[in-house]
Amino acid sequence: MVDNSELPFRMLCRKYGAAAAYTPMLHSRIFSENEKYRSVEFTTCKEDRPLFVQFCANDPDVLLDAARLVEPYCDYVDINLGCPQRIARRGNYGAFLMDNLPVIRSLVQNLAVNLHVPVSCKIRIFPRLQDTIAYAKMLEEAGCSLLAVHGRTRDEKDGKKYRADWEVIKAVKQAVRIPVLANGNIRHMDDVQSCLDHTGADGVLSAETLLENPALFAGFRTAEWREGDGEMSQDCRLDQAELLVEYLKLCERYPVPWRIIRSHVHKLLGDWFRIHPEIREDLNAQWKLTFEWLYGMVDRLREKCERIPLYERTSCSRIVIESSGN
Repeated sequence: MVDNSELPFRMLCRKYGAAAAYTPMLHSRIFSENEKYRSVEFTTCKEDRPLFVQFCANDPDVLLDAARLVEPYCDYVDINLGCPQRIARRGNYGAFLMDNLPVIRSLVQNLAVNLHVPVSCKIRIFPRLQDTIAYAKMLEEAGCSLLAVHGRTRDEKDGKKYRADWEVIKAVKQAVRIPVLANGNIRHMDDVQSCLDHTGADGVLSAETLLENPALFAGFRTAEWREGDGEMSQDCRLDQAELLVEYLKLCERYPVPWRIIRSHVHKLLGDWFRIHPEIREDLNAQWKLTFEWLYGMVDRLREKCERIPLYERTSCSRIVIESSGN
């Protein structure tokens, strides 16, 4: 996720059960040419493993130059072949390389032959199953060591509108020998197990859902306030504001641009802001953020929510993260 899977957020997700993590998608040409871009967009630490460093690219030699710079610090160099956004169309990378499979083959082969770490790829599916199977087999033959399959086509950008096709992921898993990760429809741990059972995949990915619930892989899920919540064990509850505080402390330890922090604040506290839009407006009015201001904002939100009678808290949906029991 561009601007959303930086080091502090990866470390938060790892704390809550993520077995591995991807960097944001990095532009291979800019990364290989611009030292400032590298220092801002790629940071890591010894605890940040296993790590996939993800690039977008359309030139095999440029991609190799970029990959060699991160090779000592990662476990996989990943090629993003699934980005469906307009910027990818303009730049001729991501899912728009599906129209030029020889270029994709050359990207994978050049890395596989010249790197000491394995190459992974993330793809979207074709409208026709047989085309997706042929695509996956081509990637395996070219040297891809691990394949992540997003079960939507390039045109199915809206994850809420289009369900990911687990049947296609299952068919890919059965067609190749390399490990396959399934992506799509993962909202909580029940979905994780259902996906693994259905597809036979070796693991699952989650992206957008983690932005609201970085504790997904620890078995926690967003849930509505309801009467009886007070009877739940405190061990079964996590507060999204508390997750934000943990994230901010990680940002103090591992500095990142404020634009990234601001984005995570909105994602983690989106439901709180819908209940108290005046605090969201205060946040948006801050042209220069500080950690002190953000911690104070969290305290204000907590104080306001504590004033809401329990019987009215059904409107405070997803403010608490509840254990799914897995």
